[in-house]
Amino acid sequence: MNENPFCDPLGETMVRASLEAHQRKRLQDMLNLVLRENGFYREKLVTGGYMPTAGDLHQLPFTTKAELQADATANPPYGSNLTYSPDQYLRLHQTSGTKGQPLVVLDTAESWEAWKRCWAMIYRAAGLMPGDRIYVAFSFGLFAGFWAAYESAPQLGYRVIAGGGQSSQQRLHIIFEHRATVLLCTPSYALHLTEVAREEGLDLASGPVRITIHAGEAGASIPATKRRIAESWGAACFDHIGASEVGPYGFECQAQPGGVHVNEIDYICEVIDPHTLEPKTPGELGELVLTNLNRWGFPVIRYRTGDLVKLSENEVCACGRTFRVLMGGIQARTDDMMTIRGVNVYPTALEAILRGFVEVEEFAGEVSTPAGLDELSLKVELKPEADTLKLKAVVENELRRCLGLRIEVEMVPPKSLPRYELKARRFTRV
Repeated sequence: MNENPFCDPLGETMVRASLEAHQRKRLQDMLNLVLRENGFYREKLVTGGYMPTAGDLHQLPFTTKAELQADATANPPYGSNLTYSPDQYLRLHQTSGTKGQPLVVLDTAESWEAWKRCWAMIYRAAGLMPGDRIYVAFSFGLFAGFWAAYESAPQLGYRVIAGGGQSSQQRLHIIFEHRATVLLCTPSYALHLTEVAREEGLDLASGPVRITIHAGEAGASIPATKRRIAESWGAACFDHIGASEVGPYGFECQAQPGGVHVNEIDYICEVIDPHTLEPKTPGELGELVLTNLNRWGFPVIRYRTGDLVKLSENEVCACGRTFRVLMGGIQARTDDMMTIRGVNVYPTALEAILRGFVEVEEFAGEVSTPAGLDELSLKVELKPEADTLKLKAVVENELRRCLGLRIEVEMVPPKSLPRYELKARRFTRV
């Protein structure tokens, strides 16, 4: 473990009472400004009959992405969730659009610096040190993605290499040529690069990369996927969680506690029942709700992320941090659930099963409603040398054993399913 894995040693190890006092102070300072200057929250809270203070956060209404999207439509192009005059916003990004209309998000110089500070914490928690060379396999488009990671790295003494506008083959050869020690990409893309490396005759496990950090999907917290990435690259694999409308709020530490820390210096987290909206206790699955304390120009207060998580019951991690831990990272999304013959099934559960087979290269699913009830079929792509007939039966049996469902599996030819650089879209409704 790195001798000093903390970016903010005092902040990251504060006792709970001190941490909550810090959060209340930051929240109250933000509310004082936002309620005076931010049109969206002034309308939502004051006009709605709320006179909020930091002490009654749990009495405030939730914020949803649908609200922000509707506000942007009513007040184009950026909506009214802006605390400052438009000329003070220097960064423009937008959500990926995988779940409906993309949302444009603006940042001031101050809030963008906060994004970079969050990434500094992510890097230090993963054990990066001055002299590390970071390869960012990212398109560098409008999606916020790894932009802050790229811009934060040089300030911390890390050399950063941009991977935009390159093929997978080019990216791999640059990683080896320039001896990149850290890889940033989605979990799906890390696995795709292992395929390409085999074709190019490159041995990733003996290559220069010692740490991989992943975002955009839940895969790096799924044990089978994490293990495959770590073994293929011969590197420690770390998960990171963030969202364009919230920021980079979660990171995995070197203690690898089986979960992801929430950066509670900059965020207040809650876990609620997505149906009753009542709070969940640690250990219970519920929807993650976040209040951002470092982005006053585009605030989100009690933002329903749609991510299903479980808070750890332990208050202090083995790494020494007192930040709350989301056990297993993001376990599913509320809008991804499929109900197949009365059984609730999440894509993450399917990935956990399928990635357990070393022969499985890629997979995709289709949900149809032939007789008024949802049915799921899977397409599974195996490595060329795999025994297709044997594996088809084994995979179907494992799905039935784990899920209690008989799911039709079609084995498809190698390279027939799409690969993804950003968020994978493996499941479609037909």
